[in-house]
Amino acid sequence: MNSGFFSEWLKSYRTHLRMRNYSPRTIESYEQVIKHFAYYVWLRRSTEITKLVIYWKDLENARLDTSVEVPPVMITDFLSFMSSMRTYKPKTYHRMISTLSSFYRFLTTQGGVSANPLVGIERPRIKQQEIKYLKHSQVVQLIDVIDDPRDKLIVRTIYATGVRVSELCNINIEDIDFEEHTIRIRGKGDKIRIVFIDDDTLESIKKFIGTLIEGPLFVGQQGKNISPRAVQHIFRHYAPSGITPHKIRHSYASELYRRSKNLRVVQENLGHTSIKTTEIYLHTDIDERRQVYQQFFPLSNGPDTPGPT
Repeated sequence: MNSGFFSEWLKSYRTHLRMRNYSPRTIESYEQVIKHFAYYVWLRRSTEITKLVIYWKDLENARLDTSVEVPPVMITDFLSFMSSMRTYKPKTYHRMISTLSSFYRFLTTQGGVSANPLVGIERPRIKQQEIKYLKHSQVVQLIDVIDDPRDKLIVRTIYATGVRVSELCNINIEDIDFEEHTIRIRGKGDKIRIVFIDDDTLESIKKFIGTLIEGPLFVGQQGKNISPRAVQHIFRHYAPSGITPHKIRHSYASELYRRSKNLRVVQENLGHTSIKTTEIYLHTDIDERRQVYQQFFPLSNGPDTPGPT
């Protein structure tokens, strides 16, 4: 076993994430969780437990030079301590555990620890919340009420392609293949994928860019690509309360699956690594459910339905 300090292994783990094409933002998020845990471990090993809260408020004096080898109880103590300092949503705890699980899986494969302390740690239950989104007719209605040509095209492009708001902002004119009706998208982790775009939206883009052949499709300040914040402002101005660019992406996924029943295509179009991520966007259409119920459930009005007894 090649044990070591958090300060040493965190550098190796960061390199590991980069090699796996994790985005800088994701890497930063992972590092923050691991550093907080390392600080907690260092404080537990260096100070009296009664003074933990006092020292925790001055994290600049906490260090990472403490062993990554920890017992499972240290994980549960850390989570309990974090909950005592601040109220977190179950999703946040889930993310903390997932991050530490990833880190300790890496350490296990590298021989950094004798055992993974996350094995057996239960994750908090997350209530399934219905994600509000617009149906096709509602999205079209939203687009129709937008007067500004640029703002109208921004909303339409998100719906036509299902791209993330960050991906939309990074689209350049040279990424668009007007003959193939496709756009080259740089997604999370700098992964490249091709999305499709309909004739009408593509024609609107042609009129919008005029004679330009390169540069940002949607221009923001100082001639650079528009920012996600600017796009979100557009939605706050025009869209119903709670409807964000992500919800329009959700509408795209739901409509494409409802009509095609091809989950794999929806996954690839959205740029999801895992198909489980895609599944949370999808809804079984109420008409389809009604048809299946009436056709197959024995108490429905089908031809084989027995009479009352």
